[in-house]
Amino acid sequence: MSGNDLPKLTVSQLSDCLREIVEMAFPRVIVTGEISGLTRASSGHVYFTLKDEASQIKAVMWRSSAIKLKFDLRDGLAVEAIGGVEVYAPRGQYQLMVERLTPQGIGPLELAFRQLHAKLAAEGLFDVARKRPLPRFPKRIAVITSPAGAAVHDILQILLRRWPGVNVVVVPVPVQGSEAAPKIAAALAMVHRLPDVDVVICGRGGGSLEDLWAFNEELVARAIAQCRIPVISAVGHETDVTIADLVADQRALTPSEAAERVIPVKAEWVQHLDQLRDRLCSSLVGLTNSRRKELEQLKKRRALAKPLEQIHRFSRELDDLETRLKQGWKRKLASLNAELESAGRALQALSPLAVLERGFSISKRVPGGELIQSVNQVQVGDQLATLVADGQILSQVLQVDADDDQ
Repeated sequence: MSGNDLPKLTVSQLSDCLREIVEMAFPRVIVTGEISGLTRASSGHVYFTLKDEASQIKAVMWRSSAIKLKFDLRDGLAVEAIGGVEVYAPRGQYQLMVERLTPQGIGPLELAFRQLHAKLAAEGLFDVARKRPLPRFPKRIAVITSPAGAAVHDILQILLRRWPGVNVVVVPVPVQGSEAAPKIAAALAMVHRLPDVDVVICGRGGGSLEDLWAFNEELVARAIAQCRIPVISAVGHETDVTIADLVADQRALTPSEAAERVIPVKAEWVQHLDQLRDRLCSSLVGLTNSRRKELEQLKKRRALAKPLEQIHRFSRELDDLETRLKQGWKRKLASLNAELESAGRALQALSPLAVLERGFSISKRVPGGELIQSVNQVQVGDQLATLVADGQILSQVLQVDADDDQ
């Protein structure tokens, strides 16, 4: 074929031809590979690359499909993608338009469960330390479940059998389907507003992983953790473990077991209280008899038979002590008085006044009061005051005669 025989096409025409061929040849395929270069647009669309050891292909998942994913996408995750191949003409690229993604080697729900489990465990939502105890005798029990399911009938039947007349309020919610998780979370957020409710049972009967999936949603798990009232989770049968079971304050294997855990058997407690009453009465009777015997023994003691005898004895001893004390002080006072009189006589004998009474006198210079002991202390004209026994005599020196023998 010569060059003139070749078809002449514009870029757009060639792109259109290739797009038609590719899209008609691969309208829907299954492609396995590893996610790489994952990005999420603000619109909700997800863009990534699928690759294996030798090749790679661009892929896009529109928001309408992406919101249906139960698990989180991440780089390195091996998946099986279902969709059609499309040519993106503006860039001359072909890409996979992904409608559905399935993780390889594990189901999407199982992967979503593991991812959420790891996330909440890292945040401490499964820690035993944050678990609250259930009230022993709840005033009112709230049951968050479907009013049409078998679980609510089992719970009510067991509660009423164990404690007839127990106060129960059923908060109706769907437990399966797309609306279940938001409705359950909303019920958990408002249940504390119901008067006197102090414990919550939240759950449903058994089923497949898909049936129970509402109790594996992060929305429900966080609502249980944030509920102001202790929550006992009762989801499925013994082999079914949900995220709600792990976050709740207590986990029951079945709804029936939850009802058994949340309230005791009234008849057993009545019997127990009767036994306690009988034991208390018996103990009181025994204690009363024992104290009566002790009282009879005390009555026979002399101190109780004649209670005033000891008081009178002490009174007599006190009077004797008072008399001895008074006599002792009198003798002591007389002795002190005698010593004082003796000391007074001794002082009186040494007093200058006593000397004056024996006819002696004392002369002092006036003024000044200097005691005159020698003629050398006075001169003619000096004034003297002479003390005698009954007063003093004022005089003036007219003459001073010294003793020549001195």
